[in-house]
Amino acid sequence: QVQLVESGGGSVQAGGSLRLSCAASGYTYDSGFITWFRHAPGKEREGVAAFWASFDVTYYADSVKGRFAISLDKAKNTMYLQMNSLKPEDTAMYYCAAGRPSRTTFWSHDDEYTYWGQGTQVTVSS
Repeated sequence: QVQLVESGGGSVQAGGSLRLSCAASGYTYDSGFITWFRHAPGKEREGVAAFWASFDVTYYADSVKGRFAISLDKAKNTMYLQMNSLKPEDTAMYYCAAGRPSRTTFWSHDDEYTYWGQGTQVTVSS
């Protein structure tokens, strides 16, 4: 049984940092995409950052480029999202997902992913 478990969320002030983790069991992060999504109330779920494990290639939404960094520790089978210079608009529930998008340009399409974690809340206050 595949399980993705997120951790590391919390409440910070604007300008602060958090590091999210996504540990996998029953699934090996050695190929396909592992991606962070976020969902804020009243907004659509948004792909934030992705890691293409087959080629160690990363993708970012424009809204987080230069502030967030996704990484993968294959030995620990754990993915991370380092979030710096956080803004109130980053407030959301953050989910990790694993799958094999039919095209790399579809990395941020949530319907391309098979496995999802339960989410971890990130709240940024101004």
